Amino acid sequence: MSTAHPLLPRRAFVALAASALAWPAAQAQTELSDLAKIRASGVLKVAVYKDNAPFSNGKGADMDGLDVALATALAEQLQLKLTLLPFDAGENMNDDLRNMVWRGHYLGYGPADLMLHVPVDKYLMQKNRQVLILAPYMRQVQVLMHHTATLPQVSGPQDLQGHKLAVERGTGTASALMGHGGGLLRKDVVLFNSGIEAATAVLDGKAAAAYVLRSQAEAAIASSGSKTPVALSALPLPGVPDNGWPLGMAIKSEHKELGQALEKAMTELRASGRLLALFRQQGMTLTAP
Repeated sequence: MSTAHPLLPRRAFVALAASALAWPAAQAQTELSDLAKIRASGVLKVAVYKDNAPFSNGKGADMDGLDVALATALAEQLQLKLTLLPFDAGENMNDDLRNMVWRGHYLGYGPADLMLHVPVDKYLMQKNRQVLILAPYMRQVQVLMHHTATLPQVSGPQDLQGHKLAVERGTGTASALMGHGGGLLRKDVVLFNSGIEAATAVLDGKAAAAYVLRSQAEAAIASSGSKTPVALSALPLPGVPDNGWPLGMAIKSEHKELGQALEKAMTELRASGRLLALFRQQGMTLTAP
Protein backbone atom coordinates (compact mmCIF):
# COMPACT_ATOMS: atom_id res chain seq x y z
CA MET A 1 0.00 0.00 0.00
CA SER A 2 1.44 3.34 -1.03
CA THR A 3 2.22 5.89 1.69
CA ALA A 4 2.63 8.78 -0.75
CA HIS A 5 0.44 11.83 -0.27
CA PRO A 6 -2.53 11.54 -2.67
CA LEU A 7 -2.05 15.09 -3.98
CA LEU A 8 1.75 14.86 -4.54
CA PRO A 9 3.67 13.00 -7.26
CA ARG A 10 5.75 10.19 -5.74
CA ARG A 11 9.08 11.92 -6.66
CA ALA A 12 8.01 15.16 -4.96
CA PHE A 13 6.89 13.25 -1.89
CA VAL A 14 10.28 11.51 -1.57
CA ALA A 15 12.11 14.85 -1.88
CA LEU A 16 9.89 16.45 0.75
CA ALA A 17 10.39 13.56 3.16
CA ALA A 18 14.17 13.71 2.72
CA SER A 19 14.12 17.44 3.37
CA ALA A 20 12.13 16.96 6.57
CA LEU A 21 14.58 14.34 7.84
CA ALA A 22 17.56 16.55 7.03
CA TRP A 23 16.17 19.60 8.89
CA PRO A 24 17.12 18.54 12.46
CA ALA A 25 20.66 17.71 11.32
CA ALA A 26 21.02 21.06 9.55
CA GLN A 27 19.65 22.86 12.57
CA ALA A 28 22.15 21.09 14.84
CA GLN A 29 25.02 22.13 12.56
CA THR A 30 24.03 25.80 12.70
CA GLU A 31 23.33 25.85 16.48
CA LEU A 32 25.95 28.07 18.13
CA SER A 33 27.83 26.93 21.22
CA ASP A 34 27.65 28.93 24.46
CA LEU A 35 30.96 30.69 23.78
CA ALA A 36 30.12 31.27 20.11
CA LYS A 37 26.89 33.01 21.11
CA ILE A 38 28.81 35.30 23.46
CA ARG A 39 31.40 36.05 20.77
CA ALA A 40 28.63 36.77 18.28
CA SER A 41 27.17 39.33 20.70
CA GLY A 42 30.61 40.87 21.23
CA VAL A 43 29.86 41.36 24.94
CA LEU A 44 30.76 39.53 28.15
CA LYS A 45 28.11 40.09 30.85
CA VAL A 46 29.58 39.84 34.34
CA ALA A 47 27.54 39.93 37.56
CA VAL A 48 29.15 41.73 40.52
CA TYR A 49 27.80 42.63 43.94
CA LYS A 50 26.72 46.17 44.75
CA ASP A 51 28.22 47.89 47.81
CA ASN A 52 30.97 45.30 48.16
CA ALA A 53 34.13 47.37 48.62
CA PRO A 54 36.95 46.77 47.93
CA PHE A 55 35.70 44.40 45.22
CA SER A 56 32.79 46.17 43.53
CA ASN A 57 31.47 49.51 44.69
CA GLY A 58 30.06 52.72 43.26
CA LYS A 59 27.44 53.59 40.68
CA GLY A 60 27.28 52.92 36.93
CA ALA A 61 30.41 53.85 35.03
CA ASP A 62 32.06 54.92 38.31
CA MET A 63 31.95 51.41 39.74
CA ASP A 64 35.39 50.20 40.77
CA GLY A 65 37.18 47.60 42.86
CA LEU A 66 39.11 44.37 42.36
CA ASP A 67 36.22 42.39 40.84
CA VAL A 68 35.44 45.21 38.41
CA ALA A 69 39.10 45.34 37.34
CA LEU A 70 39.19 41.55 37.00
CA ALA A 71 36.00 41.53 34.91
CA THR A 72 37.59 44.12 32.61
CA ALA A 73 40.75 42.05 32.26
CA LEU A 74 38.83 38.83 31.52
CA ALA A 75 36.77 40.54 28.82
CA GLU A 76 39.93 41.88 27.22
CA GLN A 77 41.55 38.43 27.29
CA LEU A 78 38.50 37.05 25.46
CA GLN A 79 38.52 40.06 23.09
CA LEU A 80 35.06 41.12 24.16
CA LYS A 81 33.46 44.28 25.49
CA LEU A 82 32.39 44.25 29.14
CA THR A 83 28.92 44.81 30.49
CA LEU A 84 28.57 44.79 34.29
CA LEU A 85 25.40 43.53 35.95
CA PRO A 86 25.58 44.93 39.51
CA PHE A 87 23.09 43.31 41.89
CA ASP A 88 22.01 43.34 45.51
CA ALA A 89 22.94 40.30 47.57
CA GLY A 90 20.07 37.92 48.26
CA GLU A 91 19.34 36.01 51.43
CA ASN A 92 22.12 33.54 50.64
CA MET A 93 24.54 32.47 47.93
CA ASN A 94 22.03 29.96 46.51
CA ASP A 95 19.68 32.86 45.73
CA ASP A 96 22.47 34.83 44.08
CA LEU A 97 23.52 31.92 41.87
CA ARG A 98 19.91 31.34 40.80
CA ASN A 99 19.25 35.01 40.08
CA MET A 100 22.50 35.90 38.34
CA VAL A 101 23.82 32.68 36.78
CA TRP A 102 21.28 30.08 35.73
CA ARG A 103 17.74 31.48 35.75
CA GLY A 104 17.58 35.24 36.12
CA HIS A 105 15.93 37.51 38.68
CA TYR A 106 12.15 37.69 38.98
CA LEU A 107 12.44 41.47 38.53
CA GLY A 108 13.60 40.85 34.98
CA TYR A 109 17.40 41.21 34.98
CA GLY A 110 20.06 38.55 34.47
CA PRO A 111 21.32 36.00 34.11
CA ALA A 112 24.89 37.05 33.34
CA ASP A 113 27.49 35.03 31.45
CA LEU A 114 29.43 34.71 34.69
CA MET A 115 29.34 35.87 38.29
CA LEU A 116 32.40 36.85 40.31
CA HIS A 117 33.09 36.60 44.06
CA VAL A 118 31.75 33.07 44.46
CA PRO A 119 33.15 30.81 47.23
CA VAL A 120 34.78 27.72 45.76
CA ASP A 121 33.04 25.32 48.10
CA LYS A 122 32.09 21.65 47.55
CA TYR A 123 28.88 21.93 49.56
CA LEU A 124 27.80 24.98 47.56
CA MET A 125 28.48 23.10 44.33
CA GLN A 126 26.44 20.11 45.47
CA LYS A 127 23.50 22.35 46.37
CA ASN A 128 23.62 24.15 43.01
CA ARG A 129 23.97 21.59 40.23
CA GLN A 130 22.86 24.15 37.65
CA VAL A 131 26.15 26.07 38.00
CA LEU A 132 29.84 25.38 37.56
CA ILE A 133 32.18 27.12 40.03
CA LEU A 134 35.70 27.53 38.68
CA ALA A 135 38.88 29.61 38.27
CA PRO A 136 39.65 30.64 41.87
CA TYR A 137 41.54 33.93 41.91
CA MET A 138 42.19 34.64 45.62
CA ARG A 139 41.68 33.45 49.18
CA GLN A 140 39.65 35.42 51.72
CA VAL A 141 41.14 35.34 55.21
CA GLN A 142 39.80 36.89 58.41
CA VAL A 143 42.32 38.96 60.41
CA LEU A 144 42.46 41.16 63.47
CA MET A 145 43.60 44.64 62.47
CA HIS A 146 44.89 46.27 65.66
CA HIS A 147 46.42 49.57 66.73
CA THR A 148 49.95 48.60 67.81
CA ALA A 149 50.27 51.47 70.31
CA THR A 150 47.20 50.20 72.17
CA LEU A 151 47.47 46.50 71.40
CA PRO A 152 51.09 45.69 70.52
CA GLN A 153 50.42 41.96 70.38
CA VAL A 154 47.31 39.80 70.54
CA SER A 155 47.75 36.17 71.54
CA GLY A 156 44.03 35.44 71.89
CA PRO A 157 40.57 36.90 72.49
CA GLN A 158 41.32 37.45 76.17
CA ASP A 159 43.77 40.23 75.22
CA LEU A 160 40.93 42.19 73.63
CA GLN A 161 38.83 42.65 76.78
CA GLY A 162 38.22 46.28 77.62
CA HIS A 163 39.16 47.49 74.13
CA LYS A 164 36.73 48.85 71.55
CA LEU A 165 36.37 46.26 68.76
CA ALA A 166 34.96 47.10 65.33
CA VAL A 167 33.20 44.50 63.17
CA GLU A 168 30.81 44.41 60.20
CA ARG A 169 27.14 44.15 61.08
CA GLY A 170 25.27 40.96 60.19
CA THR A 171 28.31 38.78 59.44
CA GLY A 172 29.22 35.38 60.80
CA THR A 173 32.45 36.83 62.14
CA ALA A 174 30.51 39.40 64.16
CA SER A 175 28.51 36.59 65.71
CA ALA A 176 31.68 34.59 66.41
CA LEU A 177 33.34 37.55 68.09
CA MET A 178 30.35 38.51 70.23
CA GLY A 179 29.53 34.93 71.16
CA HIS A 180 33.04 33.84 72.09
CA GLY A 181 33.43 32.57 75.63
CA GLY A 182 29.75 33.04 76.41
CA GLY A 183 29.84 36.73 75.47
CA LEU A 184 33.28 37.60 76.86
CA LEU A 185 33.73 40.46 74.37
CA ARG A 186 30.11 41.37 73.67
CA LYS A 187 30.14 44.71 75.48
CA ASP A 188 33.33 45.76 73.68
CA VAL A 189 32.02 45.15 70.15
CA VAL A 190 30.80 48.04 67.97
CA LEU A 191 28.96 47.23 64.74
CA PHE A 192 29.64 49.03 61.44
CA ASN A 193 27.85 48.83 58.09
CA SER A 194 30.87 47.39 56.28
CA GLY A 195 34.24 45.85 56.90
CA ILE A 196 35.91 48.87 55.30
CA GLU A 197 34.19 51.17 57.82
CA ALA A 198 35.25 48.88 60.68
CA ALA A 199 38.88 48.95 59.50
CA THR A 200 38.76 52.72 59.01
CA ALA A 201 37.59 53.12 62.62
CA VAL A 202 40.96 51.72 63.74
CA LEU A 203 42.86 54.04 61.43
CA ASP A 204 40.87 57.02 62.76
CA GLY A 205 41.53 56.06 66.38
CA LYS A 206 37.88 55.24 67.04
CA ALA A 207 38.55 51.57 67.80
CA ALA A 208 41.51 49.60 69.09
CA ALA A 209 40.96 46.70 66.69
CA ALA A 210 38.75 45.45 63.88
CA TYR A 211 37.92 41.86 63.00
CA VAL A 212 37.69 42.06 59.21
CA LEU A 213 38.82 40.42 55.99
CA ARG A 214 42.47 40.95 55.08
CA SER A 215 41.32 42.45 51.78
CA GLN A 216 39.17 45.00 53.61
CA ALA A 217 41.95 45.92 56.03
CA GLU A 218 44.53 46.33 53.27
CA ALA A 219 42.22 48.37 51.06
CA ALA A 220 41.33 50.69 53.96
CA ILE A 221 45.01 51.22 54.76
CA ALA A 222 45.87 51.89 51.09
CA SER A 223 43.08 54.40 50.54
CA SER A 224 43.34 56.31 53.82
CA GLY A 225 46.94 57.48 53.74
CA SER A 226 46.83 57.20 57.52
CA LYS A 227 50.09 56.93 59.49
CA THR A 228 48.37 55.05 62.31
CA PRO A 229 50.61 52.09 63.28
CA VAL A 230 48.58 48.93 62.78
CA ALA A 231 49.26 45.22 62.46
CA LEU A 232 47.28 42.36 60.95
CA SER A 233 47.22 39.27 63.15
CA ALA A 234 45.45 35.93 63.13
CA LEU A 235 42.61 35.52 65.61
CA PRO A 236 41.28 31.95 65.47
CA LEU A 237 37.69 31.67 66.66
CA PRO A 238 35.22 28.77 66.54
CA GLY A 239 33.10 28.98 63.40
CA VAL A 240 35.65 31.05 61.45
CA PRO A 241 37.78 29.02 58.95
CA ASP A 242 41.44 29.25 60.00
CA ASN A 243 42.65 29.09 56.42
CA GLY A 244 39.87 31.22 54.96
CA TRP A 245 38.10 30.26 51.73
CA PRO A 246 38.91 30.61 48.01
CA LEU A 247 36.91 32.89 45.72
CA GLY A 248 36.21 32.10 42.08
CA MET A 249 33.49 32.57 39.49
CA ALA A 250 30.32 30.76 38.44
CA ILE A 251 28.76 29.99 35.06
CA LYS A 252 25.93 27.75 33.87
CA SER A 253 26.95 24.10 34.27
CA GLU A 254 26.37 23.30 30.58
CA HIS A 255 28.61 26.16 29.39
CA LYS A 256 31.74 24.02 29.28
CA GLU A 257 33.37 25.88 26.40
CA LEU A 258 33.02 29.22 28.18
CA GLY A 259 34.47 27.63 31.31
CA GLN A 260 37.54 26.42 29.40
CA ALA A 261 38.04 29.89 27.93
CA LEU A 262 37.79 31.53 31.36
CA GLU A 263 40.22 29.06 32.91
CA LYS A 264 42.69 29.81 30.13
CA ALA A 265 42.20 33.56 30.49
CA MET A 266 42.79 33.38 34.25
CA THR A 267 45.97 31.32 33.74
CA GLU A 268 47.24 33.92 31.27
CA LEU A 269 46.45 36.83 33.61
CA ARG A 270 48.32 35.11 36.43
CA ALA A 271 51.32 34.13 34.28
CA SER A 272 51.69 37.59 32.74
CA GLY A 273 51.70 39.32 36.14
CA ARG A 274 48.56 41.29 35.35
CA LEU A 275 46.54 39.62 38.12
CA LEU A 276 49.22 40.59 40.64
CA ALA A 277 49.13 44.16 39.30
CA LEU A 278 45.35 44.33 39.75
CA PHE A 279 45.71 43.37 43.41
CA ARG A 280 48.52 45.86 43.98
CA GLN A 281 46.45 48.66 42.47
CA GLN A 282 43.87 47.99 45.20
CA GLY A 283 46.57 47.81 47.90
CA MET A 284 45.76 44.14 48.39
CA THR A 285 47.88 40.99 48.70
CA LEU A 286 47.45 38.33 46.04
CA THR A 287 46.93 35.20 48.13
CA ALA A 288 47.14 31.73 46.60
CA PRO A 289 43.62 30.30 46.34
